[in-house]
Amino acid sequence: MSVPVLLAVTGAPWEADVVRRAERAPGIRVVRRCVDIADVMAAAASGQARAVLLADDLPRLTSDAVAALHARRIAVVALVDPSETGEPFGTEDRLSRMGIERILPADVSPEDLGRAITDAVESGPPMSVSHFAGGFVPTTPDLPGQPPPVFNQGSGRMIAVWGPTGAPGRTTVAIGLACELAVKGVPTLLADADVYGGTVAQQLGMLDETSGLAAAARSAASGALDMAMLAKHARQVEPHLLVLTGLSRADRWTELRPAAIESVWSTARMLAPCTVVDVGFCIETDEEISFDSLAPRRNGATVATLEEADEVVVVGTADPVGLTRLIRAIHELRSVVPSVSTRVVVNRVRPGSLGSSPSDAISEALGRYAGVEAAALLPFDQPAVDAAISHGRSLAESAKSSKLRKSLQQLATTVSKDL
Repeated sequence: MSVPVLLAVTGAPWEADVVRRAERAPGIRVVRRCVDIADVMAAAASGQARAVLLADDLPRLTSDAVAALHARRIAVVALVDPSETGEPFGTEDRLSRMGIERILPADVSPEDLGRAITDAVESGPPMSVSHFAGGFVPTTPDLPGQPPPVFNQGSGRMIAVWGPTGAPGRTTVAIGLACELAVKGVPTLLADADVYGGTVAQQLGMLDETSGLAAAARSAASGALDMAMLAKHARQVEPHLLVLTGLSRADRWTELRPAAIESVWSTARMLAPCTVVDVGFCIETDEEISFDSLAPRRNGATVATLEEADEVVVVGTADPVGLTRLIRAIHELRSVVPSVSTRVVVNRVRPGSLGSSPSDAISEALGRYAGVEAAALLPFDQPAVDAAISHGRSLAESAKSSKLRKSLQQLATTVSKDL
């Protein structure tokens, strides 16, 4: 039985030749010709095809579109100009970073074309690394003739900083951890991926008219993201610290699609030995029951980040309400990301609502109801935090001798042992 294929090569200089080869290719049959990716997606939604054969310059082709096709179990095969095949850092690399699994020269023989499409369908699309969308891990070698990226290439570690609703201090912890790692000489990338209201740029006194993370996600969606491009989208605030600023408005959350975000983190691992990501509180997935399962999902970027992270620093507040939220959040995180590795941090520790020995109360509650121990207890030090925010600086710059800064130093020392 022949494989039904969508053909989308409109406008390519070799369109007529490809159409003839596709019609003669054994084992496949062209069921529809499409003019752009929107036409491809509409045809794919009808269930009439099992593969898509497209041109490398198809209008509006992005990694999100490729991920959506893979989610429908549709194989994607691309054709490129024969003169460009085999060139390093060219069209084939860009398409590979989009997640396209088969790339062929446009002058491929009908027999080889039919075989490639049949093999792609039988092999199935790449395994998804996120339940929101398909993902892939691109390779990004150094560009010859170009200045090297800010940091050395390597297999970096990714740490997500997350916590429940109620402003437990996620961003303060994320900035503090990233800055202390940088002070220790660890090249670090700090990224703001909070889709509900990131404030990393404001707290560090940076203008944020343009979101570095959104720009990196756009580059990833088009297959153009590599280490040099990611370093360009980031801003260097210290010798060993780069910052990817977040969204300037919460209604721009659709710019952070899971497939593109996964590609950003994959590239970040090669750019810096450590990436610290500040993410939003919400990880609900009820939106997946909506009629259109491929529609944008606001929490998709957050869940994709937590799934990609080597470790999640879970931040809670040292009061009865904050501890209750923290314990529930730990269980919720385990249900959404079963394989998660956590490091619990309790913020704003002080005598008061938890009694005269808050450390003992915190340890007992976390051990009894969550089965974990706190990796760090951060003291309540509002003057130090106020001084840092008012000057747009980190605690390491504005309050070097504060108790909170010293606790964050200790946390960074513990984290750096795993790098």
